[in-house]
Formats: sequence, C-alpha cells, structure tokens
Amino acid sequence: MKMQTQQVLKKAVGLPPLERVELLEGILSSFDFPARSENDAKWALEAEARIDAFDSGSIATIPADVVFEKIEKKYAP
Repeated sequence: MKMQTQQVLKKAVGLPPLERVELLEGILSSFDFPARSENDAKWALEAEARIDAFDSGSIATIPADVVFEKIEKKYAP
C-alpha cells in the first residue's frame, strides 16, 4: 500500500462510525458493477416492506440515538 493510501486509511479509521460508513458508501458507489441496479431494486423492496411493517405496528423500533450510542461504544477507536 502506498504511503498516501496508508495516511488516508489512518485518517478514515479515526473518524466516528457514521462518518466512516458515509465514506465507505461514497467509495463503494464510485465502482460500477453489473448487479448494482438489481441490488438497488431489492433494497428498495426491503425498505418498503420495513416501512409497511412499521406503519402497521408489527415491528418494534429503537430510537436512533440509542442505536448510534451502541455503535459508538462498540466501534469507537
């Protein structure tokens, strides 16, 4: 791995978990792969199913601040 890449990685690993996820999403989205539209369609269906389940009250919810607090505790450097 080149020195510049190592420096970028070191900085990235030091970011808060949510920012690391956003960075990873940006990097991954820069790649074009054949199954992307199929995967996006499947995730859209899953999201709709989850929204329907939420609207009908058939799933429990967890406040976002609780979720992010757990993530921070588990993955904070």
